[in-house]
Amino acid sequence: MPEMIYDLLIAGGGAAGCFAAARAAEFGLRVLVLDGNDRLMHKLSITGKGRCNLTNACGLDTLMQNIPRNPRFLYSAFSRCMPADVMAYFERIGVPLKTERGRRVFPQSDDAKDIVNALKRQMLDTEVRLNCSVRRLLTENGVCSGVQTADGTEFRANAVLLATGGMSYPRTGSKGGGYRIAEQAGHTVTPRQPSLIPLETAEQDAADMQGLSLKNVALTVKRGKKTVFSEQGEMLFTHFGVSGPLVLSASCLMDADAISDYLLSIDLKPALTPEQLGQRLLRDFAEVPNRAVSNVLKSLLPASMIPVMLKRAGLDGETKVNSVTKEQRRALCDAVKALTFHAAAKRPIAEAIITRGGVSVREINPNTMESKKLPGLFFAGELLDTDAFTGGYNLQIAFATAYTAVLAVTERMNA
Repeated sequence: MPEMIYDLLIAGGGAAGCFAAARAAEFGLRVLVLDGNDRLMHKLSITGKGRCNLTNACGLDTLMQNIPRNPRFLYSAFSRCMPADVMAYFERIGVPLKTERGRRVFPQSDDAKDIVNALKRQMLDTEVRLNCSVRRLLTENGVCSGVQTADGTEFRANAVLLATGGMSYPRTGSKGGGYRIAEQAGHTVTPRQPSLIPLETAEQDAADMQGLSLKNVALTVKRGKKTVFSEQGEMLFTHFGVSGPLVLSASCLMDADAISDYLLSIDLKPALTPEQLGQRLLRDFAEVPNRAVSNVLKSLLPASMIPVMLKRAGLDGETKVNSVTKEQRRALCDAVKALTFHAAAKRPIAEAIITRGGVSVREINPNTMESKKLPGLFFAGELLDTDAFTGGYNLQIAFATAYTAVLAVTERMNA
């Protein structure tokens, strides 16, 4: 019996790999998916706190603005697969969607498993082998012709798509093996760092407010005099420092090797100018001149934050408000408008939502996602050296690059 030669062999059964398999099945390709896990799309099933923020309902300009690393490389992929296309696809295969604040798109059920199961249904004609990781690529006449797995089994294919993910959440199977395989093919792999990751702070104050969640605050991150990030939104304090959407997005722009260079400044009342805040404090103090300042601040700040803010302003919480000096009041206003923390470290990469760095996009054809080093080898998803802010943008990158690779393979097969 002649050896089976697949049209497309996909290494990696995550979001990019399974989206590629599902789309390839529509084009009638013979597809094999290999994954070292015991199940498909493990990471996708827990993303977005189990809700799966699968894309962002935005246009191209907004999409590109939310990709700080190598956005231009993705122009061609997005021309083939925009957020509207991803939304239409999942609606077509039976997953009703909804759009929430910040244009984030979720399944109406708020259950990531609906996305996972829908893709699995589209992969019914796809051969899947689990607990089967790739050891190396096979080549023939300078072209990628298949893979050899960890147990020595060889599979032949007309095209191989590497979609093995990054190094974040290793318990879901993202252990970085794809980087080693890419290097075997002669590809440059840029240094990997955690991205979309909480930050440890030098100050104990953050831990003193552990569990406190803030909404409608402005976070500014500076490196020396240069502002590297400034946005308004949500964040929270933890036992080690800070986390939440604002912090995760800011982390994309912070170099882990020089993390102590960064200063985080939180404006707790961005809707008020310093003068307006000062006037509000004067009014609050005038209404109850004989009360302790710690009690009066409860109308302005969360209770767990008050001791920290008083300490920052050099105030004793038992001081009566009619004894608070103008200088102390100004110091309190300054702390409210600029609560600062020094970054001490990014959390370990195992806790990152995505990996920053990866296979150099200079060595990949942006129109096809095919390797410039080894014909027949394609790339998709987090393995690439491109990443985005939180909000569904990273999954959009995964879907768009996967679809672009599938289109290229299909066109080649039909040529």
